Amino acid sequence: MYWKMALFITTTLSPYPILTHSIISSPSKPSGSLPVQNQHLKPIFLPLPTKRTYNTRLLTRTVERDQYGTDTADLLQEVQGVEQSVKVLKDAAKTRRVAAEEVLSALILIKKAKIDHSPFLNTLGGTESPGRTWMLIFTAQDQLKRGSYFPVTAIQRFDAAAKRIENGVYLGPLGCLTFEGRFSWKKRILAFIFECIRIKIGPFGPLQISLGKGEEREPSTKDPFFTWFYVDEEIAVAQGRGGGTAFWCRCRRVT
Repeated sequence: MYWKMALFITTTLSPYPILTHSIISSPSKPSGSLPVQNQHLKPIFLPLPTKRTYNTRLLTRTVERDQYGTDTADLLQEVQGVEQSVKVLKDAAKTRRVAAEEVLSALILIKKAKIDHSPFLNTLGGTESPGRTWMLIFTAQDQLKRGSYFPVTAIQRFDAAAKRIENGVYLGPLGCLTFEGRFSWKKRILAFIFECIRIKIGPFGPLQISLGKGEEREPSTKDPFFTWFYVDEEIAVAQGRGGGTAFWCRCRRVT
């Protein structure tokens, strides 16, 4: 059943199963916490900053556009809508008890908002290797008409410095299935090519299999890709080439 979950990610978010493992550093005196919850691991409370830079970016755009006669009230309403939607997603990541309908509504609003994407890559993948790690929380299909919390531990690592991506589905003591490869970034589109797969069963070391994609061409939109709509220090929202939309919560390394 769990390996079918990996196939589910493949068909909804991209042509490959989704996700990773790596570790991030935590601030010494955190101002907030975001739990990582799944059925195989104990919750990990990851200290995270609470400053909301997206609000400043949207307000800056409000002032600039107002010079051309754009209704400032509408743009301020957009800022407030994004802020509320982000709060809904963060609550969903912490508790997994927010109704699916509320999560879908929040995703719809965030996808429609015009958010500055220039900081997305460094926020997503850090500035140093091995990058940052994110856990898949919720997936949606059918143009955000339906969706659900993802039931197993699926994690993705992005390394912005090395332009590497690693995806994994982790099944606790049973083992894990991970993919690793390279990615490219253009505006808010992250295209990737997986180069190898690792399979670990029980206590045995991982078996690595090359996917036979040794050519060094840069990944493009002809390959699997994600279009990112929102990224901050705690959550990220993106749509895969297959049309599925998902959001992730930043997390620690899973081994």
